Amino acid sequence: MPESDEVSPKRFIADVMLGKLTRWLRILGYDVAYDPHCDDEALVQRAVAEGRILLTKDRRLIERWRRRLRHTGHLLIQSDRWTEQLQQVVTTFQLDHQNNRLTRCPLCNGVLTTIDREQVRYKVPFFVYSQHQRFARCSDCGKIYWAGTHYDRVQETLRKVLG
Repeated sequence: MPESDEVSPKRFIADVMLGKLTRWLRILGYDVAYDPHCDDEALVQRAVAEGRILLTKDRRLIERWRRRLRHTGHLLIQSDRWTEQLQQVVTTFQLDHQNNRLTRCPLCNGVLTTIDREQVRYKVPFFVYSQHQRFARCSDCGKIYWAGTHYDRVQETLRKVLG
């Protein structure tokens, strides 16, 4: 059960075991910090300093740091399957999973901003440029996104997982 005192459910930090969950929460538009090289103490310090809810599968981490985490909140993830993990987080925190999709980079957590088509002319394959009108770029890593076949598969996966 999550424990939280007045924490916005829109900012999370995930432990090393939750990389795939992290990507899918970012696809839903949520700010999820993730560093697979971060030890437990640094993870908890960052959660507290940034007011993030800790997502973890590590029961001992929660037991050891419960006092520090009571102000930011935490959720012990129950399943090993990312689909069930996503369902648990969305349900527990009553997350909006419809309106902010694809507003964050699933790789680095940067914000995606719409960019002019001409800006990507020589940065994407010619076929992509000729077939698409709208593009977005990650504010942090610079990766360029467009609504191609992968976009359709992501939307279909989310529909199956979250209804």
